[in-house]
Amino acid sequence: MRAAVSVLCLCALVLLQASPASAQLTAASDAAVVYGHHHVNATSVAAHTAFLVDGLGGVPVTIAGRQVVTFPNVLVFLREQVPTGGSVGTTADHLGLSVPDLRPVIARLKAAGHRMITREAVPAEWTVTDDMATNPAGGAPIAFVLGPDDLKVELVQVSGQVAPVALNHVHFFGPDREAMQAWYVKVLGASAAAPAAGNRFLRATLPGVGLNFTASPRPVVATKGRVVDHVGFEVHDLPAFLRRLQGLGIVAENVRKVPELGIDIAFITDPWGTLIELTEGLDAIR
Repeated sequence: MRAAVSVLCLCALVLLQASPASAQLTAASDAAVVYGHHHVNATSVAAHTAFLVDGLGGVPVTIAGRQVVTFPNVLVFLREQVPTGGSVGTTADHLGLSVPDLRPVIARLKAAGHRMITREAVPAEWTVTDDMATNPAGGAPIAFVLGPDDLKVELVQVSGQVAPVALNHVHFFGPDREAMQAWYVKVLGASAAAPAAGNRFLRATLPGVGLNFTASPRPVVATKGRVVDHVGFEVHDLPAFLRRLQGLGIVAENVRKVPELGIDIAFITDPWGTLIELTEGLDAIR
């Protein structure tokens, strides 16, 4: 079994103490591709760190001079660079985490001055009480918050979850949800799953994460330069994986080693504009 590393940003009820071991993420898997990371462009790294750590309970660490916030099964790399816009309106509309109880998390976020956007983020027929939404067709209660630089985060209540926070999903928006789901299944080896309650969106899964796909009523733009600049996947045998991509007509860019991290990386872009980083060796970072 190989440890899957994930890189993203977000939520928890109890602050943990940072240590070198906290960078190790533990969604175990022997899959060829597992979830890797999120890379955030931040006008202020300090503001994003406060949101992720004080508001959402992540653990701040520094890895090879890079500011990272860790959560169970996910790492979030923060780069001080003014983004060209928020996550809404891009192909990566929002990031999702799960918590065992939404109410204390919402209370903490509001006390810190972060804006809850649950009512505007869910359909009109949903019930919203105290910034928590429930779907009449079923499913778990959810809430939405807007972080610095208009970073949209969904929180999903998973009763009985032991961890105070966990990576739940990444939600993609585009003109054709069926085509998006099929691309991630074919290219990255995700497993197609049943639609969400009420057929709100299509789903696929990889170890440690759900990939959700919604048909956007409006045009969407590429992620590069936005607050969620790119998403990342950890790949076993990156050179062989890139050869397989070439056979599919997908040519990777910026293929190189990152010696200070001890990893190999490459970038591809999905047909709708989501920038994707492929890594090998990120799961070994301690």
